[in-house]
Amino acid sequence: MRVEFTTEPFDLDEAPAHAVAAREVVEAAELDSVDVGPFGNTAEGGADTVLTTVDALLRRSLEAGATRISLQVNVIAEGEE
Repeated sequence: MRVEFTTEPFDLDEAPAHAVAAREVVEAAELDSVDVGPFGNTAEGGADTVLTTVDALLRRSLEAGATRISLQVNVIAEGEE
């Protein structure tokens, strides 16, 4: 599975606490790949790992002050990465 997500509100000067929390969650998870950027983030892995990570990401980001979290989850076929 692949999850793409952003947290808001944006701060162009420094990463807000909710963005840092989201990054910590995905980097600590046992995912196949993680790409973190200023305007969007992508992570890939097995379904159970991705879904567990999304749950933690939502909870931690909201607790850290996110007012909006946009995400998209895609099922990807093996070799489609």
